[in-house]
Amino acid sequence: MELVLQQRQEISLLMTIQLRQAIELLQYTTQELEQYIRQQELENPLIELKEKEDRKGYEERVNYRSSYSGTSEMPTESIQSNDRNRRDELYEHAKFMYKDEFTQKLIRYIIYNLDEKGYLPDLYADAGSPLEFNDEQIEKGIHLLQQLGPIGIGARSLKECLLLQISHLYPENVMAAELVQYHLDLVADRKWNDIASKMKITMAEVKELHDFILSLNPRPCSFSGDHSTEFMTPDIIVEMKDNEFVFHLNDGYLPTIQLNKDYSHYLQAKDDVSKYIQNQYKNYQWLLTSIEQRRNTIIKIVAVLLERQKKFFENGLSSLKPLTLKEVANEIEMHESTVSRATANKVIQTPHGTYELRTLFTSKLETSSGDSISQTKVKVLLKEFIASENKFKPYSDQKIAEYFNTKKGISISRRTISKYREELRIPPSSKRKEIRV
Repeated sequence: MELVLQQRQEISLLMTIQLRQAIELLQYTTQELEQYIRQQELENPLIELKEKEDRKGYEERVNYRSSYSGTSEMPTESIQSNDRNRRDELYEHAKFMYKDEFTQKLIRYIIYNLDEKGYLPDLYADAGSPLEFNDEQIEKGIHLLQQLGPIGIGARSLKECLLLQISHLYPENVMAAELVQYHLDLVADRKWNDIASKMKITMAEVKELHDFILSLNPRPCSFSGDHSTEFMTPDIIVEMKDNEFVFHLNDGYLPTIQLNKDYSHYLQAKDDVSKYIQNQYKNYQWLLTSIEQRRNTIIKIVAVLLERQKKFFENGLSSLKPLTLKEVANEIEMHESTVSRATANKVIQTPHGTYELRTLFTSKLETSSGDSISQTKVKVLLKEFIASENKFKPYSDQKIAEYFNTKKGISISRRTISKYREELRIPPSSKRKEIRV
């Protein structure tokens, strides 16, 4: 075999550190960008940050829990929950009531193993080693805990939780206990006729029992409020001024990036230190350029959205028009991937509520007239249609699809209706059916 030395010319694309940095910055939210800037200050001696005099005056924040409700009055500060959460309070109460160390340790073990609803999960399912307490001790601990906390706490299932509440608070309601004990699955499936038949009672009695069960608490001790209220910072804010929609990026609170002049004399030197400083100077310049490019890209995208989705800003989600990332990319003469990165994780505050920026991009469905309608608007119509249906005879997904095709002229399949309904967290027709007395 003969060895031959050949010369070949190739073109390959290499992603530099700076290019990777610019791509990452596009995807950052404003808060993430701030964290990144502060990290760069620690790593680069040439970067000096100047804080805004009135930081709170610049930063606008919105309650995450109500951000999709359409509320325009937005709080500006996070409200902290009590330092001591409900688990701690329960344990402190237990220590006061039960003085022996073993009982305190047992109840503490149970309290801090409860899930966020106040239920005690199967401790054996995920146990990689023998448990600290046996079944009999845990059962005893649950009964002691239930003397301290709300009735139902420590239950192993919804059935047990409801039965505990009935036996402790309404021992005379034997029929309700029977319904929960033997027919809770039928209640979940809303099979009212089957319940009436099996329990040999009237539909009026079924409704009375169902209403009673609804009055019980399926989450006797919710721990989901242990955390502080979450707030988000919108990246873009759209407002109505002088009968026109205007917007601004909510980045006025970001610190100003300046050059640390203490190191400027090294830029002219020719030693090893100067090479390091010159390299950091390039990083400093690239950071400024990347931030400015990110800002200009977002501005271009939002300007297009303001024009193309004007009806949305006027009326809300029901007026969203079909719009894709590619259409916006073509309009601002950028690659679709750039628009995708720039809109990722961003939040926009509008007069009708606060949304993820990606909400303004929606695929389309065809109509019989040849026009198109956004998926978001179809979901709004679907929600309104189900809200107005006969609750004793709710529509199936097939019937809803037929209604949209024949009455609304919207080409949509039963599977798509089912998909949208699940996304809207609307149960199927079998579980929307109410009791006819």
